[in-house]
Amino acid sequence: MSGPLWLVALSLAFASEVIAAQSAQSTDVSVLAHAVSRGDLLERDDFATEQRSPAQARNALSVDDAVGREAARTLPAGMVVRSADVIAPRLVRRGESVSINIRSGGLVIATQGRALGSGGAGDHVRVVTVSTNRTLDGAVEGPGAVRVTAP
Repeated sequence: MSGPLWLVALSLAFASEVIAAQSAQSTDVSVLAHAVSRGDLLERDDFATEQRSPAQARNALSVDDAVGREAARTLPAGMVVRSADVIAPRLVRRGESVSINIRSGGLVIATQGRALGSGGAGDHVRVVTVSTNRTLDGAVEGPGAVRVTAP
């Protein structure tokens, strides 16, 4: 071969070796099969398996680790899900009605209120009672339920 023709042939040979090496280094990783909205709980049906480079698969959550978690933001289809993309499911949401259990020793007083913040199990949230319009700090103890410990 003469002139630039040998350079083109060499470049093509090198490019095909690079492509072959990249495909040999790809790995199976779980990605989102469809877009997921912020606040949606992830389920097994939300995932598919695709080939990705090790760099793209780095720090990816397994399907088992992601299922049951809540999307922290809108996640597009084909995205590799990482721990920063999901949060513990919120059991109490800002503005929703909640049951407030005020505990002092063995005494429990139950009242209704409204959440001033959102949180998952054990998170601290502020609530306001409906009856007295008093603001209290408590811990989320279940869906729509907040525990306030009185001194």
